Amino acid sequence: MQVNTRLFGEIDTEDVKIITLTKGIIGFPDLRRFTLIYDEEDDGRAKNLMWLQSIDEPEFALPVITPDTIFPEYNPTVEDDMLLELGDLREDNTYCLVTIKVPKDVTQMTVNLKAPIIINTDTLDGNQIIVEDDLPVRQPVYDILKTRKDQGGEV
Repeated sequence: MQVNTRLFGEIDTEDVKIITLTKGIIGFPDLRRFTLIYDEEDDGRAKNLMWLQSIDEPEFALPVITPDTIFPEYNPTVEDDMLLELGDLREDNTYCLVTIKVPKDVTQMTVNLKAPIIINTDTLDGNQIIVEDDLPVRQPVYDILKTRKDQGGEV
């Protein structure tokens, strides 16, 4: 499938890699079909920064990251009924993403830990949910990423 995007031009994605967010993104309920754009490591897994690109709206792409990349202890509390429509979620088929906000002043970069995007990798159905925990919508991450890079790690 050919997808036109504002940031990446025309990309080719397989139909079997289309993620359906059944309720859309918070604030954009009509955008439901997405694909992940990322560079691959040698082992075939995504590098840290990815883009959740809308299939339905070429102008819409969100920078996302797996939260455990920055906060290995991230384990939010979610009501079971919020996840029911995603099917049988297990540790091996649950993929979690958080959105990143990168302003002009990158030292003010934040991630949203309050509203992760949960995806069932078996079905590619997902939802953005609000977690029960008192987690920040704008968690600063620049210093964490800078420290990691300074120590020779991946950013």
